[in-house]
Amino acid sequence: MASTQVLKTRIRSVKNTKQITKAMQLVAASKMRRAQDATKATAPYTEAARELLQNLAKLNSVTRHPLFKTRPIGSRLLIVIASDKGLAGAYNSNILKSYIEELKRDDSAKVKNLTIAVGRKAAQFVARLKDTTVLGVYEELPDRPDADELRAILDSARNAFIAGRVDAVDVIYTEFISSLNQKTKVLRVLPAGFNAVELTGITEEVTYEPSTDEVLDGVASRLVSAQIFQALLDARASEHSMRMIAMKNATDNASDLVDDLTLEMNKARQGAITQELAEISGGVEALNE
Repeated sequence: MASTQVLKTRIRSVKNTKQITKAMQLVAASKMRRAQDATKATAPYTEAARELLQNLAKLNSVTRHPLFKTRPIGSRLLIVIASDKGLAGAYNSNILKSYIEELKRDDSAKVKNLTIAVGRKAAQFVARLKDTTVLGVYEELPDRPDADELRAILDSARNAFIAGRVDAVDVIYTEFISSLNQKTKVLRVLPAGFNAVELTGITEEVTYEPSTDEVLDGVASRLVSAQIFQALLDARASEHSMRMIAMKNATDNASDLVDDLTLEMNKARQGAITQELAEISGGVEALNE
């Protein structure tokens, strides 16, 4: 059994760690609430954008637009959205696992692939892979990326698609459902209008002025950008949620460990007292003989 002094040191160390994890839990909870508000605020616009793209994709004149061209997939661009930091539970491992599954699927189908890594954890992972072409790396993005930061990612994906380097662009991210429920998702953003969504009637009777071609030139890139932006917001909200839960679990485990160590220290102290009493009693008996 460890000495009481050693146990006191361990208890002090665990309590210090508990204070850190508790603080991190509160910080993550605050960031999660802001990120959750942001992703919920933009979700209706993103859904309307997807519906509009699907309606546009049904028009015969759209097939001429480069962002709507559907080609046999010989190469694919994967935009992997992870975090810059760890201590977020299984957040990064789930994303990277899904990414590896997509790479294996491409390998089986003889499809070439390129990768855009968003987040330091994704960049570090992709850098260790062999035979993987990295088109871009983006780190330290804020919770709400501005237009310039988002445009850099969009332009890389759009230019690769228009130039024919890739025939499809997919985003691998964590969809935010609730603070306790997130799931990894693969979303195809190019060709535009690829994802089928349930029509709500918002855009069933729309007249495109001055012409469909001019509307496409003006809004296609913006609507695709809205989907990537929503994926970034969802990913960040999911990250903060999973970090909050991970830090709460760590704090609870630290409390349990402190209780166990305190009990062990009390037993050690009681054993030492018992031994001292036994030694005193033995000494008294020796003197009485």
